[in-house]
Formats: sequence, structure tokens, C-alpha cells
Amino acid sequence: MKFLRNYLNKIKPSFEEGGKLHAFRSVFDGFETFLFVPNDTAKSGVNIHDAIDSKRIMSLVVIALIPSLLVGMYNIGLQNALAAGTAATTCWFDMFIYGLLVMLPKIVVSYVVGLGIEFVVAQWKNEEIHEGFLVSGMLIPMIVPVGCPLWILAIATAFAVIFAKEVFGGTGMNIVNVALVARAFIFFAYPSVISGDSVWVATEQVLGFGANAVDGYTCATALQYVANGGEIVGASGAALSVSDMLFGFMPGSIGETSVVAIAIGALILLYTGVASWKTMLSVFVGGIVMIFVFADKLPADMPFWQHLLLGGFCFGAVFMATDPVTSARTEVGKYIYGFGIGAMTILIRVLNPGYPEGMMLAILLMNVTAPFIDYCVVQSNINARAKRLTKKN
Repeated sequence: MKFLRNYLNKIKPSFEEGGKLHAFRSVFDGFETFLFVPNDTAKSGVNIHDAIDSKRIMSLVVIALIPSLLVGMYNIGLQNALAAGTAATTCWFDMFIYGLLVMLPKIVVSYVVGLGIEFVVAQWKNEEIHEGFLVSGMLIPMIVPVGCPLWILAIATAFAVIFAKEVFGGTGMNIVNVALVARAFIFFAYPSVISGDSVWVATEQVLGFGANAVDGYTCATALQYVANGGEIVGASGAALSVSDMLFGFMPGSIGETSVVAIAIGALILLYTGVASWKTMLSVFVGGIVMIFVFADKLPADMPFWQHLLLGGFCFGAVFMATDPVTSARTEVGKYIYGFGIGAMTILIRVLNPGYPEGMMLAILLMNVTAPFIDYCVVQSNINARAKRLTKKN
């Protein structure tokens, strides 16, 4: 790393004011701050320096996403093998490589499009490139079906970065979750790509890996089966077991199926202090409360805990609801915010059978409400203190 540091110091003058490569200063700064801690520190005023900065927060979230990503890759290959009837003769490593080959282009497209736009905007505004898209670029391909075309993913990513982030001022200024805006764009602009029963399982070979499923093969997600009043089955047509639901061996969005992998990511985020346990817990409490409220409208043979395991409920509670930029920031507000997300998710599932998921819309709606929640909490504290002061006088 010392060699790299010396090399960057050597070429840095070319990117500074008056250098021949000054037009690419923002790009150079972006790579330099990604690789090393910035040398610039506060020179005046009262400042508290912490070991955690935005770059490290984003890096920790990406690390927490890795278990879900790896399981998602394996699940892509497993579902392909089940659909083709070759699961018994295909080893787990081949399944994982197949999933890697399917997933890698989506990750590349997400980062190339998103970071490309951020580089252009930073250069145009003569500002530094922020690390905000480091997480969004990983989340976007993980919350879409495996059958989502790359060109639609590229359009959705560009839309989200421009209209949900840059128009508000960039990293830390957006009012809604960027990754969810990309998913919402696909949902409303290309509904057939993110719903139905033909987009959740990869059915074609990639570079000799995987198998071609039968023509016209379809398989719905577990929540779609529940909404249609049918038995929950997997790609092979067999009923899903509890272990399948826990480990994520079922059709669904790439990174959202494995509760175990998501739980590992949650522990990482909580241990490092990146995410708030108050928000996470409140999401589940809100969901459970609303499940019992609408118990007579939900399938009687489906235990309440399955509503939390299926779909994107766990993934949304851990990685989306806890977004420090778009969630509530007051301590009491975190409870209200999380409870609202969980309750609204179940409410959408019950009242709108045509959209059996609910988590995406619930988080986006609560993102918009979060500033008002914080305002009410702060105002309530001010009024309470004013009353105490009045009583003392």
C-alpha cells in the first residue's frame, strides 16, 4: 500500500488546479478517498473526531450484505437446477458459479451506471465524489428478480440516482431510499418484469453452467401463492419446508430470501453500531401487531411468523428501514418509524391482493413521513420541558 500511496502522491499535482488533468480532479479524489483516509482535517472550531466516517459506514453495510449476496447466488443456481430437474446431479459449487455468472452483470451494470452519473455530476459541480452509492449499487441488483433485463436495470438505476438523489443535493440529502426508488421505477414502469410468475427463476444456461428449463416454465413467489390461496411450493413443484424459508432456498428477489443470511448481516450492523436496533425491532413489532389485527383476513393455515419470513420483510427491516439518511433520527421517532413500516407492510398485503409484498411501498411512504415524525418528537420534548420550567417558576 505504501507503493500505491507514493504513486498517488506523485501524480496528484496533475489533477490539482492548473494541472493538465484538472478536468478529472473529482474522479481522482474519489479513488484516493476510497483507497485511503483523507489527509484533510478540521483546522478551527470545536470538532470531535471519530474513527467511523461515511466511507467506513458504507463499507460495513456492504460487508453485512455479503452473506445475503452469496446465498442469493447459490439460490439462483439451485432454483435453476430444480426447474430443469437436474438438482440431484448438479453439485453446489456449479450452482454457485451459475448464480455468480447471472448476478455479476447486474452488479456491474448497477455500479457503472450509478457511479458514472455521480462522477459526471461531481465534476460538473466541482465537488468531491461521495461514497453513498457504494451501498445503493449493491442493493439495487439484490432486490430485483433474477429475470430483470440489464437494460431495464440500467434505466432504473439512472432514474433513481438522478431523481431520488442528485436533484436533492447528493449523498445525505435524499429523502427516500435510492435503491427502493429504482425498484419502484421498475414496478410501475415495467410491472411484468418484477411481478408475475415468470421472472423469479433463471431458466437458461450461462457459459456452459446451469441447465435449460422446459419451455414456458413459470414459478411464483411464496407470497404470490398465498395471495392466490394456493399451497406454497418451490421451483420443483414440491411444498416449501420451514428450513427452505429460513435459509432462502425458494424463488424471490435475489438477496431477500435467506433469513439466516439477513440475520448475520443484522448482527454485523448492530455490533458495529451502524444500524439502530430500535428501528429493526419496531418493524417486526408493527408487523406482528397488524397480523393479529387482521387475523380473520389472513390465511388461517399460515402461522404469523411465516408472514415475516416470506418476501422482503426481513431484508427491508434490516437494510432498508435502518438507512440513516432516510429514517427517523430521534430515538423515540425510530420506534414510531419502524412500527409504521411493519404495520403498513401487512396492511398493504391484506388490502391489496394484487401486490402481495408491501415492504417497498411501506418504507418509501415512511421515508417521506420520517421528518414529520422527528419534528413532532422534538416539539413534544420542547413543550414538556417548557411545562416543567413553568411549574418550577
